[in-house]
Amino acid sequence: MRKSIYLDINIVIDILDTNRPNSQSAKALLKHLSYENIKIVISEDMLSTIFYIVKNKQAVLEFFQLIQKRWLISPFGQDVIKEAIKLSLAKNLDFEDTAQCLCAKENGCMALITNDHRFYDCGIKQYTSDEALKNISTFH
Repeated sequence: MRKSIYLDINIVIDILDTNRPNSQSAKALLKHLSYENIKIVISEDMLSTIFYIVKNKQAVLEFFQLIQKRWLISPFGQDVIKEAIKLSLAKNLDFEDTAQCLCAKENGCMALITNDHRFYDCGIKQYTSDEALKNISTFH
């Protein structure tokens, strides 16, 4: 069975925006994940936010066309949303981070890659893009 890795929105934006500090490590990570045939998962709600944030709209749309064929773009679904709301209220958590982590868990991802150092921990191993590059062999 193919291993799955979940990319947080900041990693995807780093891939698209070369002016961001983690752009090079995010691009290198994407190259390694593709080479190793590791399935990349993101949530569908990221698409509109990425389009809004990244300035080069044409490049973003072309990127979306490409990843539709290669990545799993997953909906949150009612259960993930319900659990994210419940946890966010009970523990005063960031709803978006919580929903992303639960989406990764729901999709059986073995790791979540984020450069957000305060990301919610739902039991999935988390790496920054630099850490993921150093630990790529553990993703097999």
